[in-house]
Amino acid sequence: MGAALALAERARGRTAPNPNVGCVIVQPAPAKAGGRVVGRGWTQPGGRPHAEAMALAQAGEAARGATAYTTLEPCAHESPRGPACTDSLIAAGVARVVIALGDPDPRTDGQGIGRLRAAGIDVITDIRADAARRSMAGFLTRREQERPHVTLKLATSLDGCIALANGTSRWITGPRARTHAHVERSRHEAILVGRGTLAADDPKLDVRVPGLEDRAPRRILLSTRPEPGWEQIGAPEAIASLTGVDHLLVEGGAQAAASFLRADFVDRLLLYRAPILLGGKRGLADLGLADLDSAHGRWGLIDARMLGSDQIEVYERVKG
Repeated sequence: MGAALALAERARGRTAPNPNVGCVIVQPAPAKAGGRVVGRGWTQPGGRPHAEAMALAQAGEAARGATAYTTLEPCAHESPRGPACTDSLIAAGVARVVIALGDPDPRTDGQGIGRLRAAGIDVITDIRADAARRSMAGFLTRREQERPHVTLKLATSLDGCIALANGTSRWITGPRARTHAHVERSRHEAILVGRGTLAADDPKLDVRVPGLEDRAPRRILLSTRPEPGWEQIGAPEAIASLTGVDHLLVEGGAQAAASFLRADFVDRLLLYRAPILLGGKRGLADLGLADLDSAHGRWGLIDARMLGSDQIEVYERVKG
């Protein structure tokens, strides 16, 4: 399942409104622990082919009697764009299907699992379900909350500043941290900044990583004043209307970041911290908190590492 989850990450930010799914098909090999991988797949850009279809095509006849590991319950509904993956797995003769997470889509929601079992296929569920939820957070957030999954990125000094007092902000973090941030951009369908960031930096918001240049996200401006060449929304609540966007990256500045936090729309925090002191412009505007108690218990650390001399910390919102 770990391999299937890794494959699913290749599709993140490219499959909306479909989920980014990974699938690995393994043929038992008695002489070798773990068997032999005969098929790999991940949801392709635009949502088709599905991960299972790609893995089955690669496996061919070797899928018969094999185990399919998939990060989401195989779809149970036919589409003009392709057959139901449940039916394809049955037709291929797989012996077992291991599933990380059930599909909340009412067209599938348990029906895929039921149809597989009715066909005599051994089905195991809830394997690494938490990791699958994290992997498909965009799809699930859109389903559950009718809006994109929002990541807020901040690159600050040790004293929480995003620029010098005169507005200079290039560059706070080093090259490894900036490359990591560009990879994160490639995993989102859209990226948002506020009017202040546009005026100060005139950002391109592209992806400057070799091989990922074509994965630059759509540029969204948080502003009520028109700006040529930009998509715009007037308030954080308007992100629900962004069609084809399941993952939104908010990059700045202080007012835009604070507005999303005040609206309680931030699901994930990316905090890049450089070992410098600036005494300049703060990374966040007023959040409107009435007391310190209301600030506690909102965020859980899920990752921390060094990127050269900079540190990155990743937090997820604690579910209430």
